[in-house]
Amino acid sequence: MAGKQQERVNVEGHELTLTNLGKIIYPETGTTKAEVLEYYAAVAPFLIPAAANRPVTRKRWVNGVGTAEHPGQVFFQKNLEDSAPKWIPRTAIQHSDHTNVYPMVNNLATLTWMAQIASLEIHVPQWQVDAEGNPLRPDRFVLDLDPGPGAGLPECVEVAKLARSILQDMGMEPVPVTSGSKGIHLYTGLEGTLKSEQVSAFAHELARALESDHPELVVSDMKKSLRHGKVLVDWSQNSGNKTTIVPYSLRGKAHPTVAAPRTWRELSSSTLDHLDYTAVMKRVKTGKDHFAPISSRHLPPHGEYTDDDDGAGARSGSATRERVVTVENRLAKYVGMRDPEKTPEPFPASSAAFASPTSKGSSSDQPKPGDPAQPGGIFVIQEHHARRYHLDLRLERNGVLASWALPRGIPESPDRNNLAVHTEDHPMEYADFAGVIPKGEYGAGTMTIWDHGEYTCEKWRDGKEVIATLTGQPGGGLHGTKRLALINTGDRWLIHLMKEQPGGRLRKGAASPPGKVAPVGASKPAVPEPMPNYTPMLATSGTVADLRGDDWLYELKWDGIRAIITGTDGRIRLMSRNGNDLTATYPELTDRSCWPDGDFVADGEIVALGKGSRPDFGRLQLRMNLVKTADIERARASVPVQLMLFDLLYDGGRDLGGLPFRERRERLSAFAGRLRAGCPLHLSAVLDHDVEDLMTSAAELGLEGVMAKKADSRYVIGRRSRSWIKLKLEQSQEVVVGGWRPGAGARNGTFGSLLLGIPEGGKLHYVGRVGTGFKEWQLRDVMEKLEPRLTADSPFADIPREDAAGARWVDPELVAEVTFGEWTGPGRLRHPVWRGWRPDKSPEDVSQPN
Repeated sequence: MAGKQQERVNVEGHELTLTNLGKIIYPETGTTKAEVLEYYAAVAPFLIPAAANRPVTRKRWVNGVGTAEHPGQVFFQKNLEDSAPKWIPRTAIQHSDHTNVYPMVNNLATLTWMAQIASLEIHVPQWQVDAEGNPLRPDRFVLDLDPGPGAGLPECVEVAKLARSILQDMGMEPVPVTSGSKGIHLYTGLEGTLKSEQVSAFAHELARALESDHPELVVSDMKKSLRHGKVLVDWSQNSGNKTTIVPYSLRGKAHPTVAAPRTWRELSSSTLDHLDYTAVMKRVKTGKDHFAPISSRHLPPHGEYTDDDDGAGARSGSATRERVVTVENRLAKYVGMRDPEKTPEPFPASSAAFASPTSKGSSSDQPKPGDPAQPGGIFVIQEHHARRYHLDLRLERNGVLASWALPRGIPESPDRNNLAVHTEDHPMEYADFAGVIPKGEYGAGTMTIWDHGEYTCEKWRDGKEVIATLTGQPGGGLHGTKRLALINTGDRWLIHLMKEQPGGRLRKGAASPPGKVAPVGASKPAVPEPMPNYTPMLATSGTVADLRGDDWLYELKWDGIRAIITGTDGRIRLMSRNGNDLTATYPELTDRSCWPDGDFVADGEIVALGKGSRPDFGRLQLRMNLVKTADIERARASVPVQLMLFDLLYDGGRDLGGLPFRERRERLSAFAGRLRAGCPLHLSAVLDHDVEDLMTSAAELGLEGVMAKKADSRYVIGRRSRSWIKLKLEQSQEVVVGGWRPGAGARNGTFGSLLLGIPEGGKLHYVGRVGTGFKEWQLRDVMEKLEPRLTADSPFADIPREDAAGARWVDPELVAEVTFGEWTGPGRLRHPVWRGWRPDKSPEDVSQPN
């Protein structure tokens, strides 16, 4: 493409003419339109789930972005132009005094069309539209961390980590995105139950809380005059009328940077910077989408979704001007998320396959009393061994297979309903599909047929309810015929096993994995319970003060990789916290002869030991992300790993998750006694000591800290809980106070932060500023000590201009102590917190550790 000026292409059955391919879009880097098109084609599988079913506002640079000194002209577009192809998904949104028709990026063809007309930036709201074009409640929450003059990415990272801590305490795990402009966007998923005004109010309150706790670093007011040296926590983008640049979108800057999803480990790097399009293209080749926890986590009511590899569903609509979804492009969502050159999944032969058949009748027709049952058709239930195991239920309907993912299978009794995730329609050819979807592709994993046959339809109300009787194969997973209901409760779908079954009775045990959880105190069943699909329970950060009043058990905290270990008669399987299969990567842990016989599920941590036999996460990184057998064997020889076991979830045919932690530990001890000697498998011991003594011992051993777990706590699958508290060791440092920055708001008249240093060559080496950890009474106490020591000259040799702006200097005579997270590259304290004065120390006693 790069060598041509014009080319006619077919994208997903749509003809497009790409023109001026050699045109320079980014003059400072020489990036051409052809390269822009190539970039958007590469990131489409990641960008589309993040943008799908959301009205798009575009920023276009038809003559290129220009240079930093002479920016190009930008056009801001909401309405879809009349000349746009008719097949582009779109939705009409009613505003207060007018209606706009917005495009939606639901497929590669639309994304290619936008790139062709130089719509470089794609902005979307935090809400979607349903299948009828009606706006839904927001399913995302975003904070835009925007650095003011004198601040930059390092300060944004500090604020992001502070916000993350608050959100994690609320059970939310944010995903950071370097915006490609100046700052960081911080996303979390929502359940779609709150109005935009409520989400916006929550965001505003969170921004104010951050500002109150860290006035020297955070500002929540939009006034530019207040932002010098601080990070604005822009909460306003949660308004229903606001949009945010979609992750993976290019930026119209002098350099072709990208709004790029990042990991928290990346944010801790001293070399963190915004990524350009070439770097992002390399990242997506790995198949890893760091934004997937947001783009695929929530399922809005009445929507249509794209089946993904954990049954969660990434949304992808297929609208037309008249309706958001039409029969003509019901499979466009399916096609848009898959590449026929890379996946063995079946594809419709042509657009003719989208035509609406008439053999099944109208989807809205309902039988009248006395009428025979509506025609049904074929069904298939597929077993999907992907990032997370689940079943996929597909029912023939109007020429396609209407589909639901079943993360916990089909209920075993009418007393329990299971989640059903409504996914995108699949082609009829999918009813016979079994195979391996390659790693890196959408829905990667092994697909097998669990059962198939025919069904009769009792009721079908689109988007609301389906009742059908399925007749499977002899020996199939259904064990015969089952009458099932799929019910939309308003915020999710459920699958229900009807009480009245063909033949008038239920066959117990006829349904599918992942199974049920035994009630606490239940006796051991005569028939083994199905093995549930476990994802790790997560701990909450805390302090020793959080442990009062409860019966806690303590273990050392291991600095490694969390793993769920599943044992069957044939193999051992290791799964990471986020559902990645680690089995091949750590072969020394998967020798079946090392483990006890029988089926089991255990929880533990993979560690690599360094000096002094201490866990060394840096060494463990040498074992990560290896694929080739030869590479794994070489790394295994130089960096052996150990597995520390700390929980037992399934054993002896019984789900143990509902038992108290103390009882699970007793069972784990007995289980560990059956491990083969000489294997790298160990029991993480419960330590019967005072927790403060344990923290001291952990510090002496160079460990991360201590894990505290309530003795009566149950195992909460896949959720963060305060029943498990992680007590991380903090570093402390003595410092000399060399000045302060005046406070504002609640601290007006005192200080916003103290400027800290360590004596070096007759001056202070600047190590940062501290504004947190002070009690109200300490504010005046600090000022009483500092004001008599005011001086005209700075005692610092190297304080940055932005930190020195507006500062008041003092003679460097007073010593204090702070705790902090780590030392950064320039020798600065990260996240310092005030502990108090050290009157027993003089400045000469203060030094930075080697």
